[in-house]
Amino acid sequence: MGIYLTGIAWVVGAAIAAGFVGYLVRKFGWDEGRRDNNDAAGQVFTIVGGLHAVLVAFILISLFDSASAARDGSYHEADSLVAAVWAADSLGPEVKDEVRKLSAEYITTVEQREWPLMAGDEAVPDAGWTQLDRLRKAVEKASSDDDWVRERKAEAATQLWQVYEARQNRLNAVEGGRVGGVVWFALILGSLISVLLPNLFGGTRLAAHLVIVSTLAGTITLLLFAIYQLQNPFGGGVRIPPDAFTAARARIV
Repeated sequence: MGIYLTGIAWVVGAAIAAGFVGYLVRKFGWDEGRRDNNDAAGQVFTIVGGLHAVLVAFILISLFDSASAARDGSYHEADSLVAAVWAADSLGPEVKDEVRKLSAEYITTVEQREWPLMAGDEAVPDAGWTQLDRLRKAVEKASSDDDWVRERKAEAATQLWQVYEARQNRLNAVEGGRVGGVVWFALILGSLISVLLPNLFGGTRLAAHLVIVSTLAGTITLLLFAIYQLQNPFGGGVRIPPDAFTAARARIV
């Protein structure tokens, strides 16, 4: 519940701050010509608010897609590893046992070492890459006496390549998924402008005006909070669990 309470606190805080600014503007700001500002300020607000809404929507959709791709990618990585193990079962008892042992070690590394680091936005060590290389070498050294064994060996190598690609995509989702500083600058500044512009409007009662600016500020803050939480699909509000690898372990052990 921590993330929800934090989000509510940010939304309520932004709404109170916007309402307080709106109150100060109405009480101590200028009143002359406020109603005449509606047309001009309304046109500016439509342009600024529309552009800001497009930016926020684009980033949110992109982050949602990235989170879904990261979840699907973890299952693709685990399923490809299982397929490689099953293909290696036909390469002789020695290769079979070694591939299963190395695959179990790789799953342990991903679950117990890499996943907590990814959730904390920390660098992932090269231990997983080393284990995949040992898996590749274990498959390569298998003898290929007949067409069936050669086919199984090629299938195991292909599936290990799929594991390699899915692993790289998983790590890229952590390292390259964060919203850049320039984008955050545009988001925050655009949000402030969108919230402050309604203070130029006239014709509404003070209570109604405070409700309008507070609701607008709270809604924009909620969207910004969602963007912040969705940056890392393995941490924050998404927190993709390593269920795919837990299921893969049950299939190969």
